[in-house]
Amino acid sequence: MSAPAAPAGTTGAGIAPGVSAGPSASAARPALTPVFLRIKLSLLRNGLKGSSKRKAAYFSTLAFALVVGFFMTLGLGLLHGNAHAGTVVVLLAGILALGWAFMPLFFPAGDETMDPSRLVMLPLRPRPLVRALLATSLVGIGPLFTLCLAVGSVIAVARGAAGAVAAVIAVPLLLLGCVTLARAVATANVRLLTSRKGRDLALLSGLVIAVGAQLANFASQSLFQSGGVTALEPVEAVVRWLPPATAVGMVDSVGEGAYGRAAAQLVLSVAAVAALLWSWERSLTKLMVTPDGSTIAASGPVKNRGGAGSGFWSLMPGGRTGASMQRTLRYAVRDPKTKSAFVTALAIGVIVPVFNALQGTGSVYLGSFGAGMLGVQMYNQFGQDTSAFWMVAQTISSTRDAYVELRARAAALALVILPYTVLVTAVTAVLVDDWQAFPAGVGVALALVGSMLCTGALASARFPYSIPTDGAFKNVAPGQGGLAWGGIAAGMLMSALVSAPVIALTIWLNMAEHRDVSWIVLPVGVAWGWLAAWAGLRLAAPTVARKLPEILSAVSKG
Repeated sequence: MSAPAAPAGTTGAGIAPGVSAGPSASAARPALTPVFLRIKLSLLRNGLKGSSKRKAAYFSTLAFALVVGFFMTLGLGLLHGNAHAGTVVVLLAGILALGWAFMPLFFPAGDETMDPSRLVMLPLRPRPLVRALLATSLVGIGPLFTLCLAVGSVIAVARGAAGAVAAVIAVPLLLLGCVTLARAVATANVRLLTSRKGRDLALLSGLVIAVGAQLANFASQSLFQSGGVTALEPVEAVVRWLPPATAVGMVDSVGEGAYGRAAAQLVLSVAAVAALLWSWERSLTKLMVTPDGSTIAASGPVKNRGGAGSGFWSLMPGGRTGASMQRTLRYAVRDPKTKSAFVTALAIGVIVPVFNALQGTGSVYLGSFGAGMLGVQMYNQFGQDTSAFWMVAQTISSTRDAYVELRARAAALALVILPYTVLVTAVTAVLVDDWQAFPAGVGVALALVGSMLCTGALASARFPYSIPTDGAFKNVAPGQGGLAWGGIAAGMLMSALVSAPVIALTIWLNMAEHRDVSWIVLPVGVAWGWLAAWAGLRLAAPTVARKLPEILSAVSKG
């Protein structure tokens, strides 16, 4: 969406102190919300044009969300009358709100109508803009899935006519609370995440959130092991007073006949939505009238950071292979979005096996988890180049060129994944005191790495998508979200199938009590992983060479 210059007399978003529009101007001005809704639908429709794969990915994602949402609603509805139904749905509402607050910052989401930085030069007032953005935020798969969970939650705890009335009020309150929370957090952090230092700080925030999510996961496991749902009731007693979970708590309170408590929770829910809307409006106003310091040219001499052949880079091979490997590794170090993905994968890949080992439920084979997290970085290799991929495309004129390019990118990832996998598996083996399974654990992990390099190369060739550079909260261009998630999900499933023979061999050796010869899995896993990666690169190269214009168009969309 282009940004025309603001008319004279306006400041930023059209906020002109002391200037009021006359009646004729108000009558001529079209309502903003319908315009934004049409923009949202047009972006969605145009994003699906000209690509059957993109349509299939989007509609399959929509169908999956609807099916899962239906069964979740049905399952929650079956809790009606259960003594612990209130505990379950109130905690679910709290988790839902937490996800809406942070997930848009670190996972694919958003479009041009959601990015307030694109609207800075338009003559728009904050309050109508908030209403319009809120309306567009309610259009999408995420809000639809949230609506299903909200309906199922209130069904689980609604009792009697009063409970039904409270449920009708609670569903929109919960949905509005979640969506408004997401938009308020995103807008408040847009300047932080669009600056270079800010994005590095956001990387640390994402890591903290990822670690916190794992801590919460292990804490919930301990609670369930110690006392089931009953052990969560003290937590639920606190969460039911935290908006927007208070909306579901209100329905439960009405069902119990505690009308005073329900009234207090209703007031809290409404007040929270109002406060979030006010905070969102203030953030929009500040964003649109405050100069962005990142646009000021940096002063001072440019430091020489070393040539391409100095230091660590001197260890890279020469020619196209070395240049492509350097480019891939430099993206992981310098590009905020790529760096965030790598650091999160590295952190969670250690946390899961180590925490499980500390809890007494660990296994050496959980070292494969970290390998899988990093293997996902192979998917959409060309998309990470964004519009700059056209320069790479100019150098690909044959299947051989495509193969060398893909092989170099896979080799750069392997340079990180292989030592990391061995190290994580060794640490896990120490914690669980099972060095006998260490060779087999490494063998399985390396077979999985090779399989993911194989399927990642194929996904990069067949399902490329754009990673926008101008939005702090967007990792996928509008209309390509289903394509991105569909390609990754299908690739991970295929990776499990490709590495299945090595996994089956490991399971058979353990079940047949042949652990003394389980070391054979290591050479088998290394050979199988190398063969899978080689085959995947060979199969993907002709597709890249043949569909190069389509790939270039797809990755340049954002």
